[in-house]
Amino acid sequence: MKFKIILFIVLLLTVSAAKAQDPIFSQANYVQETLNPGFSGFEDNGKVYAGVLSRLQWPNLDLKLTTQYAFVNKSFDYGPDLGFGIGVNAVWQYESFNNYNYFQINTNYAHRINLDGGWFFRPGIEVGVGNKSNRFRNLRLGDQININTGTINPNSVDPLANTIKNPYFVDFSTGIVFEKEAFYGTSYWFGASVKHLNRPNISFVEGEKVPLDIFYSLHGNYRFPFLNDSSVMMTANYMQQGQYNRLDVGSLFQVEEFLVGLTAATNPALNDDNSHLLTSINAFIGLEYSELRFGFSYDMNTSKIGNTYGVYEFSLTYLSRCKSCNLDRSRKR
Repeated sequence: MKFKIILFIVLLLTVSAAKAQDPIFSQANYVQETLNPGFSGFEDNGKVYAGVLSRLQWPNLDLKLTTQYAFVNKSFDYGPDLGFGIGVNAVWQYESFNNYNYFQINTNYAHRINLDGGWFFRPGIEVGVGNKSNRFRNLRLGDQININTGTINPNSVDPLANTIKNPYFVDFSTGIVFEKEAFYGTSYWFGASVKHLNRPNISFVEGEKVPLDIFYSLHGNYRFPFLNDSSVMMTANYMQQGQYNRLDVGSLFQVEEFLVGLTAATNPALNDDNSHLLTSINAFIGLEYSELRFGFSYDMNTSKIGNTYGVYEFSLTYLSRCKSCNLDRSRKR
């Protein structure tokens, strides 16, 4: 009982003073919809692009996190000078230690602008509705329990006991992508996104305000042919939210239907003396079969956090064929 009371107090202090961090996927460099609404309809030619990602983090710790993400978007093309994409995505995260739940669903729109010279500019916008909950109402405080009678009073004199809420909030995000049209198998793009422009209030306490920190991301991709039917894709992704930042740098090799990737996740900020510049090495293997791509990644921890058993992530994406053109099904990323 004392443990539950202490946990209750700690959680209240945490949500009142700290700023929540967005879920980050190890495969975000390959499924950029998780980062930037400007990628809605990015595959062009009327194609549908959809997928799911499932992430299990630190299964050997009490602080186990599971995160699920699903998306679908479609491009609409009216010649080289006019095109746009629309889509929808949803993210759900659960933390086993304190029954923390986070769910958000978003709709997005991206417009394609032809800049000539093989360059395209894709500004995008995203609007979503989110909810956070911790199931505080399942807790029982000491003054609710009558030891003599063994009964439980549904009310508590704690001033915060009746002011706990599960916040719903509206969220606005935006992003841009500059893309260079493929030439002899070589293509590249770079983009930037800003999430939580309106800084929604995520406080669990009625009447208090805890604005969600803005999430910034800069990302780029360079793809070129290798040997005969192979290709190499170099990726970089910098993210910052509040005082924390992260830089992922990696590469993805594709040989026919098989994919092998390696990414280094770093912490450039080094927020305290115990921080590590290199936090994990993320290995990725994948397989393309017709319109489907399967991916599995494992993050090997390089810090002193302990034996966490790493992070496991599975992805499945679908890219439809182009029905109104002579182009093949090949992906841009």
